[in-house]
Amino acid sequence: MIPVALQPEPENFDRDVRQRGSAWLAEHDIDPEAPPPKASKLPAYWQATNRQLWEAYEGVCAYLAIYFEWATGASSTDHFVAKSRHAGGAYEWSNYRLSCLGANRSKHAYDDVLDPIGLPENTFHLNLASGRIYPAPHLPDDLKHQATATIERLELDSPDLNTMRARHFARYLRGKDVDTLRELSPFVWHEARRQNLL
Repeated sequence: MIPVALQPEPENFDRDVRQRGSAWLAEHDIDPEAPPPKASKLPAYWQATNRQLWEAYEGVCAYLAIYFEWATGASSTDHFVAKSRHAGGAYEWSNYRLSCLGANRSKHAYDDVLDPIGLPENTFHLNLASGRIYPAPHLPDDLKHQATATIERLELDSPDLNTMRARHFARYLRGKDVDTLRELSPFVWHEARRQNLL
């Protein structure tokens, strides 16, 4: 995971998502600042801008920091503050994180994950040979604890993800195409640059 910059909301977002969501909550007498009675019953108006979310973040998962194609069907809109805890947040662009399905499922409604938006630089480090991820040694204890919890919650240190990251770096070494590494595997690119390996 690397820092992500919040992107501007699409022009149609207020009309197609926020206003429709706010009207539905008001119609059902649900306080937008409170947990809804049943989050699963909230209309999924955010789906109107799913593709725009993917485009705004250039197809890069906020949690895995890898590019994925829209055509794979792996895209999902993660509500960083879960819908089950904040009804109005279901319809706010600033609460959306572009996510691969696996990371979104792992995060679920838990609140022990660091937010990629506003994440301090170099919070996570990689062993580029093995793909292993770990909290940066220089972190203060509280941030190190949060980084460890994030790794565990999102299963960022799984064998499959480690293999993927190591493979991305090995492919870079074969062709030395820095631009492609940066586009397809931004976390690996970021770490390779930090370690002066580009």
